[in-house]
Amino acid sequence: MATKIRLARGGSKKRPHYSIVAADVRAPRDGRFIEKLGTYNPLLAKDNENRVTMKTERVQYWLDQGAQPTDRVLRSLDEAGLAKREARNNPNKAKPGKKAEERVAEKAQKEEDAKEAAAAAEVAAKEAAEAEKEAGKAAAEAPVEEAPTEETPAEEAPAEEAPAEEAAAEEKPAE
Repeated sequence: MATKIRLARGGSKKRPHYSIVAADVRAPRDGRFIEKLGTYNPLLAKDNENRVTMKTERVQYWLDQGAQPTDRVLRSLDEAGLAKREARNNPNKAKPGKKAEERVAEKAQKEEDAKEAAAAAEVAAKEAAEAEKEAGKAAAEAPVEEAPTEETPAEEAPAEEAPAEEAAAEEKPAE
């Protein structure tokens, strides 16, 4: 006969209270059991001593007879020092589902679009600032720039150099 050490649920709706029992594996969860070994009250605080109570000698007896504890009972036995529970590793448990991954991808796309828009606005602002600076410089340097533009045709035309020399000659007698 295969025996399990497991929890049998009692208590009212939304107020669970469990009995730790040794039962035949074929018996229903809350049905027939061989022996009551303790209690488990999940509503109490984890550090409360009355959360899990066990008859340690009887639990050890059933473990020696080959009874297999369920995972929840094995956790309690490990805390009591009666059995060793190996830590399990489920790397897929922490992975988000498909919907969560889609939301993360959407959020990343929105952030990327916002960064691009901010960068484009920053570039446009810089260009506008540079254009304003250039316009300000052009306004401030306008008389200086006009003088070379007037001189430029004089420099470009070699025929006009003679009249420039005549103008210089005319200025001397004026002095």
